[in-house]
Amino acid sequence: MIYYLIGYDYIKIITFISVIFAFALTCILIVLGKNTLPRDAGRAYAINGSKSVGKPRGAGIIFILTFTFSSVIFIPMDAEMVIYLILILAAMLSGYLDDSSQTPWGELKKGLIDLAIAIMAAVTYLHYNPNTFELSFWSKTVTLNPVIYGILIVILIWASINVTNCSDGVDGLCGTLSAVTLTSSYVLFKIYELEPYFRHTILLMVVCILGYLWFNASPSKLLMGDAGSRAIGLFIAFAFLKLHHPLLYIPMALMLIIDGGLGLVKVSFMRFLHINIFKKLRTPVHDHMRKNRDWSDSQVVFRFTIIQVVICLGIIYAVM
Repeated sequence: MIYYLIGYDYIKIITFISVIFAFALTCILIVLGKNTLPRDAGRAYAINGSKSVGKPRGAGIIFILTFTFSSVIFIPMDAEMVIYLILILAAMLSGYLDDSSQTPWGELKKGLIDLAIAIMAAVTYLHYNPNTFELSFWSKTVTLNPVIYGILIVILIWASINVTNCSDGVDGLCGTLSAVTLTSSYVLFKIYELEPYFRHTILLMVVCILGYLWFNASPSKLLMGDAGSRAIGLFIAFAFLKLHHPLLYIPMALMLIIDGGLGLVKVSFMRFLHINIFKKLRTPVHDHMRKNRDWSDSQVVFRFTIIQVVICLGIIYAVM
């Protein structure tokens, strides 16, 4: 909206203003709205879960709405981007309804909602983008049958939503790792000179997450809940799809995958194959490090983040 009023010649000024606006608005709305959020009831099997009891939960509704509003105000909208924002809002809303529910939603219900969102996202992406992707380190373009590529996109999106959600269990961890992954993807967008408007949305998402982290840093004053983690996971998947290097999601979100994903693998093997893989590993991995390795919350966040930063720096250097 503002872009059309001011014009392309002032794009750098618009970007600067949008970043400050999104961060400041996130902080202001959290201060004003935190007491209206549902309260966390704690998690029976989580390490230090009792410390979260009574804290405002579902703050994702605040910073995701701020992100969406800022995007509409500062970034030119096309049909593809509008659909992506609607799907992000849908992921946020489903998470918030779960956060505020007296009885937590079951895994099947949440999984089916995630699947529906992933399918709609895959159809949208393939409608507006080619059924090709790049192999970064080999400089090759791979073309797949649209149906096969669509299935792989659905898997990527579903996995990204759920590993990000599962990593949200330590103050500052999910938000910090997500910010590192998204900031690194932004750098790659600049290197490959891709999608300047989508690149702008990455900046806005990062600063909205940082606004939330101002209040979520240990010891936290509030929690993002599923409203934030599911929407962030969906957006991260969108970022790597629009980058046209979806396989880079694996190393550039590796700590999210390890932390949240190993638990999904462990549960799946136990439930469907009756095999207790990773028997000695407590999941999510952040709980294992706190319980079995005596890491503090701050050590978990800093060490996981350091590993992810090092990996992302290596990848950025390798593709330059």
